[in-house]
Amino acid sequence: METGFGFGKIVDMDFDAAIEKVTADLQMEGFGVLSDIDVAAKMKEKLGEDMPRYRILGACNPALAHRAIKAVPDIGLLLPCNVLVREDEAGAVSVSFMDPKSVLSLVDNPDVDPLADEVKAKLERVLETL
Repeated sequence: METGFGFGKIVDMDFDAAIEKVTADLQMEGFGVLSDIDVAAKMKEKLGEDMPRYRILGACNPALAHRAIKAVPDIGLLLPCNVLVREDEAGAVSVSFMDPKSVLSLVDNPDVDPLADEVKAKLERVLETL
């Protein structure tokens, strides 16, 4: 599964296990989860609409974020890295990652390019473990 702004795959585990696994594997790569948005719960609460489980995890690697902010102070508008764990109508679970190279290309700063490469490599390693 790849788009112009992300990459991921369908995983062979249930939704809760996928959340636990991706969170633990992100931690192994130096990321913490700063935010956890339960979109399905919010849609139910605010609109009364049901939808399959859908959570957006805001992952941040403090050392890399610090380097990015030093290079471009306004880069915080593009942080953290979003990780999407979602279930489709049939119950299949997928995990997708925002592509930092795609998103950070908006910055147009050569100092950010190596950071984007480094972050993407870490996220790809997490994907491989799923």
